[in-house]
Amino acid sequence: MLKADLHIHSVLSPCGDIEMSPAFLIRRAQELSIGIIGITDHNSTRQCAEIRRIGKREGVYVLCGAEVTTREEVHVLVFADFGEPLARLQAYLDRHLPSMPNHPELFGYQLAVNEEEEVVYEEERLLIHAIDRSLEELEAFCRSIGGIFIPAHIDKTQNSLLSQLGFIPEHLHPDALEVSHRCNPEVFRKEHPPLADHRLIRSSDAHYPQEVGRATVLLDVETPSFRSVKQAIL
Repeated sequence: MLKADLHIHSVLSPCGDIEMSPAFLIRRAQELSIGIIGITDHNSTRQCAEIRRIGKREGVYVLCGAEVTTREEVHVLVFADFGEPLARLQAYLDRHLPSMPNHPELFGYQLAVNEEEEVVYEEERLLIHAIDRSLEELEAFCRSIGGIFIPAHIDKTQNSLLSQLGFIPEHLHPDALEVSHRCNPEVFRKEHPPLADHRLIRSSDAHYPQEVGRATVLLDVETPSFRSVKQAIL
């Protein structure tokens, strides 16, 4: 069993702290004995490769993805296998994210950095904007690349499946549902009987160093890989 935190933001997210660099995230995972971390910056995967590279060297498996905001303002964790599937996810996000400029003084900088914390890319479009695709369209795309589809922090009162829609559409088939670090999954399940048949995971939604690992899930993974992590979630 490996401890996993599947919802972590890096410095690339405008709301992510400047300390959430690739090297720091891997080091922090090691300190907390977290074997698997999910990198889920808002509507972008551009920091994943560097974090994955360092993690591979240091023995921390990095699940690459993004926290995507759909047209309904619902946040969804979408993960893709490294290589072509991840490149297709990034191309999809580039294609469907509106060209609204970021204002760093209002929202924060959107930077990708290397292991030495040198800036290698700055995203000029505002990443926390919603893409122009629906939940159903996003799930269909995720299935086309063999990805993992997890509506985020469904217990929250904003930007969640329940806050925006009030229910889970019958034709939506998430691989799991995420609840926040404040939520007790068993209590939440009892309070929401329609969710009884859905898998629930908890993760940190970390934006700041002290938040990494504040909620985790144990995954039955002998040798970490995208396929084995996906099977463990299912």
